[in-house]
Amino acid sequence: MASTTMQVGEFLYEETFQITGVGEYGLSMPDVLSGKTPVPPQGARFDVAVKGQLAGARLGGTIVATDYVAMRADGNTRVHVHGEITTREGDRISFFADGVFAPGAPAQLRENVTLTTACSRYAWVNQLQIWATGTVDLAKGEATLRAYTA
Repeated sequence: MASTTMQVGEFLYEETFQITGVGEYGLSMPDVLSGKTPVPPQGARFDVAVKGQLAGARLGGTIVATDYVAMRADGNTRVHVHGEITTREGDRISFFADGVFAPGAPAQLRENVTLTTACSRYAWVNQLQIWATGTVDLAKGEATLRAYTA
């Protein structure tokens, strides 16, 4: 088993992903993000499917996830992500993140991340609290985040 000792603020991985689909519930996400359509008083919900890569010295592989985005009329946008990482060795790790999304050019993304697995090779990830920050290029439908131990 790998050592569980990691320093606070230690780089863990870089994640790059592409948006592969958007579930919309009464509003067009591009129209809302562009300002063409305002978020109604009751808010708006979008399910954003993503697929991408993780690259780090101790953790790398692919990620597939769904981000359950909740936009409020006051401009607050929350992300709530569930997915799975498949490591380079083929092990699976459950991925959960929540945080905030701030539209802009580029859009800013901030997440608190937890990982869970019963695989002994990666059991060390169960003890981590992770902070990830990055940007989203909505025109290209892609994002990059850097993750650090918190």
